[in-house]
Amino acid sequence: MPEQMTIDGELLRARREHAGMTRAVLGGLVGRSEDWVKKIERGDRTVRSLAMVVRLAQVLGCRDVSELTRAAVSVPITDGGKVTHPGVTALRAAMHAPLFAAAGTPEDVGVLAGRVAQAWDIWHQARDQRTAIASVLPGLINTAHATVRAAEGPEKRRASVILSETYALAQQYAAHIVEPELYWVIVDRARMAAEQADDPLALASAAWIVGNGLRVAGHTEEALRMVADAADTLRPSLEGGSNRLRGTFGSLCLHAAVTAAQDGRDGDAWRWHTEADRTATKLGAAYAHPWTMFSTGNVLVHAVTIGADLHTPGIALQQLTDADPAAIPSVERRSRLFLDAAKAEHVRREKASALQYLRLAYETSPEAVRYVPSGRALAADLARTATGALSYTARQLADDIGVAA
Repeated sequence: MPEQMTIDGELLRARREHAGMTRAVLGGLVGRSEDWVKKIERGDRTVRSLAMVVRLAQVLGCRDVSELTRAAVSVPITDGGKVTHPGVTALRAAMHAPLFAAAGTPEDVGVLAGRVAQAWDIWHQARDQRTAIASVLPGLINTAHATVRAAEGPEKRRASVILSETYALAQQYAAHIVEPELYWVIVDRARMAAEQADDPLALASAAWIVGNGLRVAGHTEEALRMVADAADTLRPSLEGGSNRLRGTFGSLCLHAAVTAAQDGRDGDAWRWHTEADRTATKLGAAYAHPWTMFSTGNVLVHAVTIGADLHTPGIALQQLTDADPAAIPSVERRSRLFLDAAKAEHVRREKASALQYLRLAYETSPEAVRYVPSGRALAADLARTATGALSYTARQLADDIGVAA
């Protein structure tokens, strides 16, 4: 992370005291010790993780990271106003369905697997993926639970794998739009279903799911350990293993790469990304994991994400020149590519380019921007700071995204 982006100890102490927090309280809120906070404030230690800088800013009520760093570069940490989706009510009802009353009808495991695979296709191909999947997801959850209960022997384990994949889809839908308690119920049930299946590949996939939850919550070290252990478990089976196994391994590598980047560990981030790239190359350009969309195109998307998360916009945009959006099989992932490019240009204070990429992200998938906090925050900041002719364009885009106010 650039030197000017590191925490200024005096600013941190002033913000902490203004908030009425002791060092012990602040440390506890970010998962560190009282002594750690003391060393940061005295300048005896440097915070090298952008994720931790952002976490401290959030806990202390800052609107921008620069309030703790004296940096000229603006990095907004507000989420532009968290929004929910109309389908959340039905999802919540499915999650809280009675244990002893049948909420769904059992189905042939093969048929259920096909329905879940089709739902994942809808998620990746629809421009408004949350709206498209909201009508089928609650029913899938109820049917999958009923099928697991009714199945026996090997079929019960197979049904449990399908249930875990259903909850993986629910996690993707629920990210950023539900209360943390419901989100973690979804994550935990995905893990329990995988454990019930007693299948190494299902457990590795569950590690990807749980790792997502840990990373969103700011527990980057635990998330990295989770997915790294899962990748290490699968690595000996890569030679001669199925494409599904290799795709899952590659997905874990990309997960580890992004997690390391968010923790400011550039060496680890690019090492994991290199391993994912090798795996994708061996699988071939035609392969895509059915629900993580691990593929050669997705590897390029994550290269841009890593550059943006490491706060190295030049590297992020350099990676973008090698990316062919048309080669990315997921509309949602394609939108993320443009969103990360917009973030990188915003860090460089190239507002015109940031607006252009943000508009591309929104046009590719409106909901992949509207329901993502970083997308809403970027739109709000551009609308607030753009001047001249760009001001009208920025306000119009913010209005489309839903953060005009």
